[in-house]
Amino acid sequence: MERSKNKKILLSLILCIPFVFGGFITNDSMMPYFRMKKIVLDAGHGGKDPGNVGSKAREKDINLAVTLLVGKYIKENMPDVQVIYTRDDDSFPTLKERPTIANNNKADLFVSIHSNSAPNKSAFGTETFVMGTKHFDANFDIVKRENSVILLEDNYKENYEGFDPSSPESYMMFNLMSKVHFENSVVLADHVETQFRDRVGRKSRGVKQGPFYVLWTPSMPSVLVELGFLSNSEEERFLMSQEGKEYMASAIYRSIRDYKEAIEKN
Repeated sequence: MERSKNKKILLSLILCIPFVFGGFITNDSMMPYFRMKKIVLDAGHGGKDPGNVGSKAREKDINLAVTLLVGKYIKENMPDVQVIYTRDDDSFPTLKERPTIANNNKADLFVSIHSNSAPNKSAFGTETFVMGTKHFDANFDIVKRENSVILLEDNYKENYEGFDPSSPESYMMFNLMSKVHFENSVVLADHVETQFRDRVGRKSRGVKQGPFYVLWTPSMPSVLVELGFLSNSEEERFLMSQEGKEYMASAIYRSIRDYKEAIEKN
């Protein structure tokens, strides 16, 4: 009788082992899967800051229209993803506030949308930037132009701790950037440029690195998209057209969709 009782106790203990120690077993079947739940869309410039200006178009207007369309497509086709805008009107969030919105909302992705310009009016094409300092000299003009937005802000010297967007020496601080989200940022940027080139038929200038302030502080994968050159009359007309805006927005949406599918498989 005693032996039978001991066997039952032993059997009960053996059956309890998986439940007691299961929480310490780290196999793939027990690890939680990553799900992209929140994305912050940032329409560059706005309010008192028009951004680049073409013969007719203002960058802030192009950026906002495309950004709102991207958000619309995500809401319609990816209902499990929450869309948060840094601005959804002609307001002027500071350069510092934009990534802060993403961090405070614990977003999984940050996409900043811009339109380019160049002294050479024949320059055209799209390009998507990730945070980095590779080929800094070649990209300094566009980096300086985008970061110079801070000069329109009140108390910018105090808020940005003496950072001078026109001084190459100021960019030494960006060498301390975290590499944690670099690879995923490049994956998304590559999706964006592939969509622009293969689906919309735009000239892609490729994925590039740049020490943009807006990409420095987000604690999630982040990209800055340049839709095209407003200084180029042909690209300006395309980006001003409703068809052009819809094509570019749908390309960015598909890039985000493909990126989401890719990272959630891993």
